[in-house]
Amino acid sequence: MADTKLIAENRRARRDYEFLERLEAGVVLSGTEVKSAREGHVQLGSAYADIRDGEAWLVGASIAEYAQKGSSGHEPDRDRKLLLHRQEIDSLYGKVREKGLTLVPIRMYFKDGRVKVELAVAKGRERADKRRVIADRDAQRQIERALKRRR
Repeated sequence: MADTKLIAENRRARRDYEFLERLEAGVVLSGTEVKSAREGHVQLGSAYADIRDGEAWLVGASIAEYAQKGSSGHEPDRDRKLLLHRQEIDSLYGKVREKGLTLVPIRMYFKDGRVKVELAVAKGRERADKRRVIADRDAQRQIERALKRRR
């Protein structure tokens, strides 16, 4: 089993989107970005992935500047290239062109010393859908509590 350490998680995405498919991608980072990520200074809240000119990019993810950077640092909000196989990029491009589908980063983590991003092909939820999901989750919790009390 691969050794993984969570860097950041996009919890808002679970509420706003319905995940249809998940995949893992590598991220091209500079040295100071990796050091800042090790300290957990990453935000994925408003991030998404985009396919441009046959390449995948992570847009809107913020990696704070490293405190001990010296003279050379990095730009916190720059677009970062994602490492995927050609077939995966082509498949994702076809799915994203469909109406209402988007690529959302769910979480960023270290896997065997390398930074990875878990992406999801997702469909946006309407306000009513969000409420229904919350109501279903609450109902399931009540059922589990009732069954636990009966034991």
